[in-house]
Parts: sequence; C-alpha cells; structure tokens
Amino acid sequence: MPDWEYATDVVVVGSGGGLCGAVTAAVHGLETLVIEKEPLIGGSTAMSGGVLWLPNNPLMRAEGVPDSFDEAMAYFDSVVGEVRPASSKERRAAYINEGVNMIRFLQDLGMSFRRCEGYSDYYAEMRGVVGYSSRGRSIEPTVTDGNELGPWLAKLRPGIAASLGVVVFTGESAALQTIKRSPRAVTTAAKVAARTAAGKLKGESRLANGAALVAQALKIAIEHEVSIWTETPLVDLVVENGRVTGVVAKRCGRDIRIRANRAVLLSSGGFAQSAEMRQRYSMQPNSGAWTVASPGDTGEVIEAAIQYGAASDLMDDAWWIPASVMPDGRPAPHVGERSKPGSIIVDQTGDRYFNEALSYMEAGRQLYARNESTGGKAVPSWLIMDGRNRSRYLFSFQPNTPDEWISSGYMKRADTIEELARQCGIDPVRLSATVDRFNGSARQGVDPDFHRGEGAYERYMGDALHKPNPALGPVEKPPFHAVALYPGDVGTSGGLLSDEFARVLDTEQRPIAGLYATGNCTATVMGHAYPGAGASIAASFVFAYIGMKHAAQVASRSR
Repeated sequence: MPDWEYATDVVVVGSGGGLCGAVTAAVHGLETLVIEKEPLIGGSTAMSGGVLWLPNNPLMRAEGVPDSFDEAMAYFDSVVGEVRPASSKERRAAYINEGVNMIRFLQDLGMSFRRCEGYSDYYAEMRGVVGYSSRGRSIEPTVTDGNELGPWLAKLRPGIAASLGVVVFTGESAALQTIKRSPRAVTTAAKVAARTAAGKLKGESRLANGAALVAQALKIAIEHEVSIWTETPLVDLVVENGRVTGVVAKRCGRDIRIRANRAVLLSSGGFAQSAEMRQRYSMQPNSGAWTVASPGDTGEVIEAAIQYGAASDLMDDAWWIPASVMPDGRPAPHVGERSKPGSIIVDQTGDRYFNEALSYMEAGRQLYARNESTGGKAVPSWLIMDGRNRSRYLFSFQPNTPDEWISSGYMKRADTIEELARQCGIDPVRLSATVDRFNGSARQGVDPDFHRGEGAYERYMGDALHKPNPALGPVEKPPFHAVALYPGDVGTSGGLLSDEFARVLDTEQRPIAGLYATGNCTATVMGHAYPGAGASIAASFVFAYIGMKHAAQVASRSR
C-alpha cells in the first residue's frame, strides 16, 4: 500500500455546512483540512438565502419569543410525522438541543445573526398541526464585509445579493415582492438601497444571505488555521480493518492519499446535477434540468460511501421548489408568486388540485403526487395570474413583463380565460369552470377546497393590504397570464444514513468507524417535510457541529 502524501486529524469533504464542522474540530484541537472539488468555496450554501431554522434558539430567547424543546418535538411529530432511521426521535432531539449549543458556539467565535421576525414555520396555524411558531424560528447572518477575508474573497462563491446587485436580507424578500403597492415594502426597499450604498461608500464588499454565512464561517476557519484546498475532488475513501482512515483526492492533476487520524466528515452536496442518478433515484420526470443546486452536486461522494457498505435513505426526494423555465433555458424558482391574490395553479386538464400558497417543498410534492395520479397530467402545471396580479406584484424579481417573455412563448397572455386555455393546450370550458368556482369563494376570502390563506406562512408570503385574505383573491381582471411550472429544486435531500452523532451507518445500522456525514449527501432529519425556512442548511450546520464534537471527544478519550 503506498504511503500517505499528507496527514491530518480531520478531513472535511465539502465547504458549505462542512465549514462549521471544520471550525468545531479546529477549536477542539484537531488539525483540519477541507477539500472542495469546485474552484469556489461554499457550494449551494453560498448560493442560498443563508437562513437557519433552529427551534428555541438564543436569538428567540433574547427577544422573548416563546419556544421550548417539547413544542419543537411536537411540531416535528405533526409535520415530519413517521419516525424512520433518518428522522429518528434521537436525531430530532439532537438537532433541537445541539442547534442551540451550535449557535452559541458560533456566536462566541464571532459569527453574527439576526432573527427573521414573522417568517413563520411553514405549517404554522394549519389544521392539525401543533407546536408551531407563528413568529418564526428562522435566523440569518448579518451583513458581512467580504474584504475581511483578504485574498480568500476571490474564492467565495457569489450569492443572491451579487446577482441582484443589492444587499438584501432573505427575511426582507417577502415584503419586497409587494413594492409596487405597499408603503412597508417601499420602506424596506429604501433600507436595502441605503445599506447597499453605504457599503460602496465605505469601500466594503458587503455580503448577505448564504454568501455571508459561508464568509463568516470561512473567516473563523482561517483564523483557526484550517487548511482549505479548492479544486480537489474526492476520488475514494481509504478503509483499513473496517475503519475509514483517510481519503484519496485528486490534486493538481494526480491522485494523492490523505491520512485522517481522527475522522472524515462528508459534507458534499447531493446528486441534483447528476442526470444519471436523478433517473435512477428521483421521482420522475426529472433529469436535473430544473435544479438550481450548485454545479458540484453530482453525487460521487454518496456513491463512494455506499461502495463501502454505507446505508442510504430518502433517495427519491429533494428540496422541491416549483420553477418555470426561462427563455434562455434557466430554471427560475417561484416562492412568493404562488401566494399572491389573483393567481391559481391548474394541471393540464384545467383542474385545480392543491393549495397554491403552501411551502415550496410541499408544493413540489403536490406536483408529483398529482402527476402520478393523473398519468402525467401535472408536470408541467400552469400558474395563471390575472391583470391585477401582474400589475401589483413582482414575478421572478421583475416588476413588469418583458416583451421577450411573451414573444418567446415563455409567458402566455390573453384577454379571456378561454383564449389563455387554448394557448396552454387546456380545455377552455373546463378551465373556465375551474376559475369560476375558484372566484366565487375567493371573493369572500375563503377556499373551501384547499384552505388557502389559513396558514401563517401563506399569509406572510401574501399581500397584507389585500382583504380579507392576504393570500387569496379572484382571477378576474384581464389580461390573463400563464407560465408552465415544473418541480424544480435547490438540491436533493436523500443520501447516506447517519445517526444522532452524525456517524454514517452501514446496512446493518452500525456506525462505520471514522466516517461522519452531514448536509445534502445525507438522508435528512426532516424526512419528507420542510418545517421552516432554512431547515436544510441548519441541519447541515448542526450535524457537522455534532459530528466533529463527537470526533473530538473520541480523540480525547483515546489520548
């Protein structure tokens, strides 16, 4: 067996939530190396909203927002439901309890967060659900000056703020969608503009959202002498006598063997960008064309661990977000648009089949469920909006309808519902009947079929100025518009099975010595649900923290 070219205590594969694990290991005295396959650091985490869903977190306590372990567990039981290995009672309890400890740990090291007030749990106030928080359990990083990273700033994957050209908090996005009609939205926009301008005047490279989260964690990792190698993909694991003792990685064009004396933490993405794995595991149709996950989400890390006996679960699921396909072929996720009055979603037969304002993951699951029950009549579905809706609210961050959207056929437009139906290939009579039924109750602000607008999240994402139901209004004012919706996603949510200590389990449910995992390469503790904004990123950070704390404890005992 060839010699090791490099040796360290901990090897972390992936630089999203894995940075939290790297920091944890380093602070506990373990020499740590992070290997990242992409040229840029942060993966899908840097590209995200950077929100963390953490029950009973210290920011809630500081602001007097009531919560408890028991309420959070009750909410898990209501929403996630079935207890299975990936979402066992032990993993749920570890996530809630250690999430509190993790935030305190990161705050003590200099990371800074703000509460997303009003960004409610996604199932808050819905029928049959208990233990929720209507004020919300989500937090996000404060604005960060990327210049503090020095030369590492050039290695940071750009986030949402970079593409928008403004420094906006994720918790502000719902308000900004009503900027054409809400004084509150105008005030929020003014704050965003002032924040952005102030950064430029000070010569700062201001970051928000996922980029800020990764930047803050990266800064601490650098301060604690964590080594970080980019453009270094994992090739294989090294297993000796049943224990993972290191990895093989490709660096500078050749394979090198890296010894991990204490632990290997897998924190890569999932397989959202692998057409072959999507065809093999995902609900269909899905080739990965509708995902907005990091280009590095190609699944080889999951397959490497499975080769050595690792168990997997939830491989058919993902963090779904209904998306349209823009004229340039780019998928565009739609979150708040579905919650605005004057809109409706129907399948290809013209029938409405779910509450359009549900959380994005739940909406994606509804698309697939309907597609299966109708023999392929719901992918794509159609998001239909009336003229009042299009004049009042942003769509894909645009205040108006670009001519290209209409000329390319991306967005259909017609003066009548019947003509719109014909453009969409829907039976005009059937669609007209669906809209008439919907409008009859929507004018009263009620939805007897699917209860749209009853949940706190649905109202939060709606239009507070629209009465009596912020998330519901008739589709009646021409011209009418329609866009095809597909089950897009921000990453897969199934993968390696791990326990409450983030140890990867084999097919006999036994821990594989020396191997830990977190993030989208694992089967999520959230099961088939998404309890609140930032549930995926939070779980990635929490179990990275748990795993490396456990590895440090094992190392201490062995010494």
